[in-house]
Amino acid sequence: MNTTILEARHISKNFHDPVTVKVLNDISFSINKGEFVSVIGKSGCGKSTLLYVLSTMDTDYEGELFIDQQLMNGKKEKDLAKVRNEKIGFVFQFHYLLNEFSVLKNVMLPALKLNKFSETEIEKRAKEKLAMLEIEKLAIKKPAQLSGGEKQRVAIARAMINDPVIIMGDEPTGNLDKKNSEIVFGIFQKLSTELHQTFLVVTHDNSFAERTNRIIEMEDGKIIKQ
Repeated sequence: MNTTILEARHISKNFHDPVTVKVLNDISFSINKGEFVSVIGKSGCGKSTLLYVLSTMDTDYEGELFIDQQLMNGKKEKDLAKVRNEKIGFVFQFHYLLNEFSVLKNVMLPALKLNKFSETEIEKRAKEKLAMLEIEKLAIKKPAQLSGGEKQRVAIARAMINDPVIIMGDEPTGNLDKKNSEIVFGIFQKLSTELHQTFLVVTHDNSFAERTNRIIEMEDGKIIKQ
């Protein structure tokens, strides 16, 4: 049986600045465990706004959001922060690695914050994630010593550290050249097929989107195809 990992029901959102503009209009869809789903559409169509709502970082919307079959509406901010840390991995266009820490420590940080395992166990898990992405040799380096593609792989390892139910990407290949974009796509695809990791990725890269399991296309705040 397919397990639903994320479900959006009739999500709408307005911006008021100073006139009211509807940026999301009655968005409904669901994502099952292990699916690799991309969201495409022209700039300004509402893709990134939708991702912020689905990631629980924006709570000012109408409709219902379920993550791992739990309703997110009405939860306190500290509970949403826990959901984000425990159930969602994030990979952005910019890696947001902390330059004062080693690669290993950067990967460990979300798990240290979650505080579910001992530091020794977290370090072991972080090394496993780096090995899985074939970058274990970078563990003691600082982010400033890495290439753009290496930094993004470290960011993926960090997103995986708490074994999230879903990894959300906001233009994760937007800053990379073709070769590194291919590497990142390959990693996502491998994690999806081999580990049944669920992905929801907002992208401008149509060649990336075309190879995912499913494309959700947006236009003017609506889903026009899924």
